[in-house]
Amino acid sequence: MFLFDDAIIDICGEKTKFSMQKIKNIILDYGNVIFMIDFVRVKEAFMSLGITNVDDFFGHRAQDPLFDAFDRGEISAAEFRTGIRERANRPDLTDEQIDHAWNALLIGVPHGKHEILEYLKTKYRTFLLSNNNEIHYAYCMQHIQDRYDVPDNSVFFEKTYYSHAIGLRKPDPAIFERVVQETGIVPDETLFIDDSPQHLETAKDMGFHTALCTAEYPLEKIVADLKL
Repeated sequence: MFLFDDAIIDICGEKTKFSMQKIKNIILDYGNVIFMIDFVRVKEAFMSLGITNVDDFFGHRAQDPLFDAFDRGEISAAEFRTGIRERANRPDLTDEQIDHAWNALLIGVPHGKHEILEYLKTKYRTFLLSNNNEIHYAYCMQHIQDRYDVPDNSVFFEKTYYSHAIGLRKPDPAIFERVVQETGIVPDETLFIDDSPQHLETAKDMGFHTALCTAEYPLEKIVADLKL
C-alpha cells in the first residue's frame, strides 16, 4: 500500500508509507504499462508454428533461454528465428511466419497513454526501462509512427533504456544499477511502475518505491490515485 494525504492505495499487496513529496523521478516499463501486450495471443501463435510445450516455452514469469538472450541483444534476429525453427522442428518456417507469430504479442498504445507521459515529464524526471528485442522494438516504433506520428519514445522521456540495446534485462539488479549510475537518480526518490511482480521485487530490494500496473489498475489510475 501507499499512504499519502488521506488516501490509502493497494500496491503489490504490501503496506508501505512514503510521502509523494519525496518522489522526483519516475521509471516506467513499456509492455502493459504503455504499450498493451497479450501473452495468450503469442502462445496461440507459437502453437500454430508447431511448438507443443508452449506454457514452458514462453510466459510472463518464465521462458525459454532463447528469449532472454534475444532480449539482452546476445543473439541477432536471424539467430532468434533459427532458434524458433529448431524448437518447433520446422526448418521450413519463413522469417515472415516467425515474425508474425512473435509480434502477435503486441496490441498497441491506447489513446491517452502518450498524454500521460507528456504530463509526467513536466513534473518529474522520467525514464523508460523495457525488456525488449530487435523485432518487437521495430514493430512498436512503427506502430507509434503510423498511429500517432511519433518517431520514437525518446520524445516522452529524459532517457530510454531497452534491454537489447544495453545488454541487460530485468529483473537483473545490474540494469537498475545502470540507470542509477547514468542518471544520478536516488532510488528512495524514485517510483518504478511495472506490470511484472518479479521486476518490482528487485527494484524494491534496491530501495525504489514501486507500483504494480495491471489491467484493473492501469497507469492512468496509478497517476490519479497517487496524485502524481
